[in-house]
Amino acid sequence: MTNLFAKVGLWGLALIAVLYTALCMLMFFQQRRLMYFPQLTLVEASQTNFLLQQGDVTLRGWQSHPGMGATAPARDAVIYLGGNAERVEQAVLLLRQWLPGHSVYSLAYRGYGASDGTPTEADLERDAIALFDTVHQLHPQGRIVVVGRSLGSGVAAAVAAQRQPAQLVLITPFDSMIATVRDHYGWLPVGLLLRDRYPSHERLQQYGGPLLVLRAGRDALVLPARTDALEQALTARKGPAVEVENFAAADHINILQTPGLATRLRSFVEGAPAKQ
Repeated sequence: MTNLFAKVGLWGLALIAVLYTALCMLMFFQQRRLMYFPQLTLVEASQTNFLLQQGDVTLRGWQSHPGMGATAPARDAVIYLGGNAERVEQAVLLLRQWLPGHSVYSLAYRGYGASDGTPTEADLERDAIALFDTVHQLHPQGRIVVVGRSLGSGVAAAVAAQRQPAQLVLITPFDSMIATVRDHYGWLPVGLLLRDRYPSHERLQQYGGPLLVLRAGRDALVLPARTDALEQALTARKGPAVEVENFAAADHINILQTPGLATRLRSFVEGAPAKQ
């Protein structure tokens, strides 16, 4: 009888190990479907007014300018990099209201909106850097501000490290995607499985410009510990002290509609000295 119980126990452990391994494999191969949600953002190409060609991939998005007509750019510009399920055209409209003296640009990520392709960390960062370069060509004498929200904060960190924008705004940011995913799936070997890692805490060490962090006090997706860790990592970087604003009543989804956020963002952007 003892041997029977032992055999049953071993078979049970083996079954658990097989199921756990199968689940890990499933998560590995399906991880990008769990990280990126382009299906919530799809629009017709005719609804966009800006495009960027990246090889054989056409990226489509939105541009909005002050003054007369939609093709009269301001001197300064804002680039917006959105979240993993965000319709960024809505943020473009908000930023135009909040920063009326700026031109605003945002591209739908690969597979999002009306853009071609499928999203990966490397491609999203490469596309965002190409967008920055294009905007810089359109505004050669202006200041370029990069605003990244949630997933877009990780993309913005890569842009900031390589292109040094005049200012950087991170909304509901995290220190790394590995740590963020581990908060929700700690029972999985996340460090071994995760492909797209967005190590913002490392990349932002290479950015020396003004940086504003906007936090949501009720954020259940990017937990407070993740933003705490990012802020702690940023104390070691060279450059101005990081400015932080916590909106206690906001959550991850509604933070852009939170009273006071527009005023805080505007004061940060417009309070910077003009480019010489």
